[in-house]
Parts: sequence; C-alpha cells; structure tokens
Amino acid sequence: AVLRESEKFYKTEAQRLLATCDAPEFLRRVEVRFQAEKSRTDHYLHSQTGTPLRKILEEHLLIDNLSTVIEMPNSGLDPMVDLDKVEDLNRLYRLFETVPPGLPTLRRALKASVLRRGKEINQASACTENGEATDADPDKAETETGKVNGKAKGRAGGQPQTLMLALKWVQDILGLKDKFDRLEKEAFLCNREIESALHEAFEDVVNLNDKAPEFISLFIDENLKKGLKGKTDVEVDIVLDKTITVFRYLTEKDAFERYYKNHLAKRLLYGRSVSDDAERGMLAKLKIECGYQFTQKLEGMFQDMKISSDTMQAYRKHLENTTAPNVEISVTVMTSTFWPMTHSGATCVLPEILTKSSKSFEQFYLSRHSGRRLKWQPSLGNVDVRARFKARKHDLNVSTFGLVILLLFENLGENEFLTYEEIQSTSMIPHGDLKRHLQSLACAKYKILKKHPPGRDVQPSDSFSFNDDFTCSMQKIKVSTVSAKVETMEERKETRERIDEERHYQIEACIVRVMKDRKHMTHNDLVIEVTRQLASRFQPNPQGIKKCVENLIDREYLERCEDRKSYNYLAQKASNSPPRLVVAWGN
Repeated sequence: AVLRESEKFYKTEAQRLLATCDAPEFLRRVEVRFQAEKSRTDHYLHSQTGTPLRKILEEHLLIDNLSTVIEMPNSGLDPMVDLDKVEDLNRLYRLFETVPPGLPTLRRALKASVLRRGKEINQASACTENGEATDADPDKAETETGKVNGKAKGRAGGQPQTLMLALKWVQDILGLKDKFDRLEKEAFLCNREIESALHEAFEDVVNLNDKAPEFISLFIDENLKKGLKGKTDVEVDIVLDKTITVFRYLTEKDAFERYYKNHLAKRLLYGRSVSDDAERGMLAKLKIECGYQFTQKLEGMFQDMKISSDTMQAYRKHLENTTAPNVEISVTVMTSTFWPMTHSGATCVLPEILTKSSKSFEQFYLSRHSGRRLKWQPSLGNVDVRARFKARKHDLNVSTFGLVILLLFENLGENEFLTYEEIQSTSMIPHGDLKRHLQSLACAKYKILKKHPPGRDVQPSDSFSFNDDFTCSMQKIKVSTVSAKVETMEERKETRERIDEERHYQIEACIVRVMKDRKHMTHNDLVIEVTRQLASRFQPNPQGIKKCVENLIDREYLERCEDRKSYNYLAQKASNSPPRLVVAWGN
C-alpha cells in the first residue's frame, strides 16, 4: 500500500514540479525528495521497502523527465552552462548518474551543446574575405622609424581580415574549450564518459571548419612574432600549449604543415621570430604530437639559418682580403627540399650594381661547395636604400623587387616617366608581383612614385614618375608590400589538389611499406593498417586507398589473390623495378 500510494503521489509530484519550477529548482526539490525518503526509510519503514521506493522516485522524478529537464527553456543545460552554474550542474550530474539512462542522456546533451556553440563560432568566421591587406608577407605592416614625439612606429595598413578571423576563431575555440574543461572538472568530476563526449564534440567542431589548419597556423604565427605587446614568454608558452590541444583535434595535419611551413619560413627570413627558443619549443611540441618526420624539414630550415649565418661571417672575412662590391648583401642559403617557396620563386633582371654583389657571393660559395647550384630568389629579399627628395633624404626599407623598380627612375629627369610596359620589359618582374609592388610604391601610404592617372589599382596602361615632392616626418620608412589577396576559391581548390596529390603518394608508399612487411593481407586489414599509420597526418579515404591498391596492382607491386579479397606483395618484381614511389612531404 505504501509503494502504491508513493507511486501515485510521485507521478503527480513530478508533473507539479515541472509545471512550477525551473530546471535548477526542480533538481533541488528532487534531491530533497530522495534525501527525505531515505531518512524516512531509515527511521520508520522496513529496510526492504527502501529499494523499491527509491526505484519509484528514480522512475517518475528522473527517468521520465531527463530530456525535459535538460531542454527546459531559459533554465536547462545550456543556460546553466552559459551562466557557469557549477553547483546546479554538479547536482544534475549526481542525480543523472544514479539512473542507467542518465549519463548517456547527459553525454548526448553536452555533445550537442558543444557542437551548437562550435558551429556558431565556425559560421562567424565564414564571412568572405575580399579585402586587400598591406604588408610584406602578409603580416602586420609596421614602419620602422625615427623618433617622433617619443614614438617610433606608424601603420602602413590594417591587419588582413584573414588574420583577424583566424585569431578570433582560435581564441573563441580556446575559450569554449576552457569553459567546458572547467565544468568537466568541477561539475562533472572528471567523468570519463563526459570527457569522451566533449573530446568527440570538439574534434567535430574543429574539423567542420575547412580553414582550421590555416587558422591554427596563423594563430601560432602571430604568437611567435617579435614585438607582441603585453605578453610575457611564459604567457605566450601557455597560449601555445592550449593551441596544441586544438591542433590535436585536427585530422588534416598535413594541410596544417603546409601553412605552418610557409609562416615559419617568413618569420625566419624576415627576422620576425620572438626567439629561437620559442620557435624550437613549438617544434618540440609538434614533434611530440606527430613524430620526427612531421618536423624534419622544419628543423632543416633552422639548420639552414645557422649555416647561412656562419657562411656570411666567412664571406665577410673573405671580403677583407679582396675588393668588396659597392653593395653589402646578406644571403640566406636555403636547401630547396626544406623550404616551401624555393621551387616557384619569381625572378627578375637585377641591376648591375646588385649583380656584382650576387656574383661575388656566388663565386665565394661555389669555391667552398662543389657540385651545388645557386638559384637566387629576389622575391624573398628586402633592401635598405637612401633616397633623396626635394625636402630631405629618407632611408627606405623596400623589397628587392621594389628596389629594382626604383633604380629604373634613378637617372630620369623631373618630369620624365616610365610606362608600366617599359618597367615590366626592363625588369622582367612577373605581372602579378609588379602590380603589387607598384601599388606599394605609388598607391599606398608612402607614395614614393606618382601614378598617372591617379588611382588605387595599377593597370597596364598606367605610367609612373618619381615623386620628388614626397615628405614624411620620419627618417626611416618601411614601404610595406601590398599582399596578394586572400586565397580565392580557385586558389583554395588548387591548394587542395596539391594536398590530395601528396596524399596519394603517401598512401601508396604506406601500402608498399605495409605489404613488404606482411607479404599477404586481406583488403579490410590493409585499409585498417594504412589508416592507422597515416592517422597522425590525415584521415585517408577508404576509396582512395582502394584506388592506390588498384594502381599498385597495375604497376605489379601487388597482386590480387584468387579469393579477390586479399593481396600478395610481389617482392621480386618490386625489388627489380625502378623506384617510382616518392613520399612528398613538402611542397
């Protein structure tokens, strides 16, 4: 009779509480009911009544209302998370933990909550980036300087929209991660099921953003640059540690490597790293996450910088004993397989004064290293040059291409000009680079040249003259290069095609490596093993693996068995064949 009346009472009580209470208050009342019934059983009722009575409470107060409580408008799980109601969330967790469907329901709700918030962050970063940014590489554009009112800096342009979006996206993801990490510890008591659900949710969120590899690399790049204001080395290291947690969720780590290699190369070449220790510390973190092969070429870039420094010291000593060129140069010798931009660097016709300096170094270098070939990359260099205007002289820092253009105006009269076609045919600078550098010199903040007719964009019909009337309060001026626009859809498609091509080679190499070791495998086992081995770089598509297997069968590296479900490794044929498989880790 007690159990029947209790069941009838708690059915009604559950409906009354749902109608009159918000979620936190409902959970408090339910908790009080459990405590009261336990006390009543201990003091008045038979001990055997306690278990069935508790089951009645669990069924009617909790099990029947799990989703209803979590989804309550303005007071359910999401509002409690938004308002950081740790005590209420902990009570929800403790009560849900007591019933079998409780934790799975909470797990699904938390995962859905993270996904919803993450999708909002992704949507906020998905706006179109059509604006142009100014800078040498497209990093921040700062003017290095003489002293003006105690300050020495000026802006040549705002940060690119891509960079701002990337920083905000990573910061928002880190903020979301910090929030749920704290709730996991304080409210959900480090429950493994909850931890697993949050991990899956964040992995989905990060990989739903197809720009995540680029954004994470840009965020790291910004935190490893010189001149960061308001951040100590310890604070930067903490931020980078947190960034690595986001990087762990990334499945396309090979795409991240492509972007990171570009950003690292620019930091090293333009001397913008906050410190060598910070850079190597970040490499160590990446090596722990992905292994030595992931960072091998990145470490090779550091080695090139050190060797180049030693080479330049030896070159300067060599010049002490011979006739030095008029222009002093500093050269970085890059191993073509390590650096991302050495295969397609734009070239130009250097003026004689620069050619003499480059030939001097080239002769010195080749006398020390036989069998090597140097290919100059003027698109990556920069120059300090003193220019004389009517008002005063200024020390300009321009790109090498910028200097090549300026030297064409050195012997022109005051009213003489050069057409775009004349500049291009004389310098042989590719059209895309020439337009950007002419924009920097004639259309940006510091107008060293005049464009005729005036305007923001450079057209092949334009002509240019030297701006003798240029004035500026600063002695030293950095003329920042107008950067290429953010990747268009076609450029992104081209980047994706290059990544897919590299993945094709990596899958083939992995299949051969696995089959050479195992000799015989079923198709499913081969797919599982190849996926496992490549998971640290990307998630291979089973259909892609199948196509690579078919290709290797055609080339007689493998043979299909009679059961049509397994393969044999053709050791003799493979060993006698020329090595046609190349693992293309770089660009």
